[in-house]
Amino acid sequence: FPLLYRVALDILPVQASAIPCERVFSSRRETDTSHHSRLSEFMFKVLQILKYLYCHE
Repeated sequence: FPLLYRVALDILPVQASAIPCERVFSSRRETDTSHHSRLSEFMFKVLQILKYLYCHE
């Protein structure tokens, strides 16, 4: 899945803090902001899935 790999690298940067990922990605409201208002519904879902998988690896 080379496309998914590239998307993950762009969206999931390395965290520089010691805050657990559950706190950083606690809910969809952090993604559903005016900063990300141009995301399509599909890309929003993909982003949420990637965040979940990242936190639960």
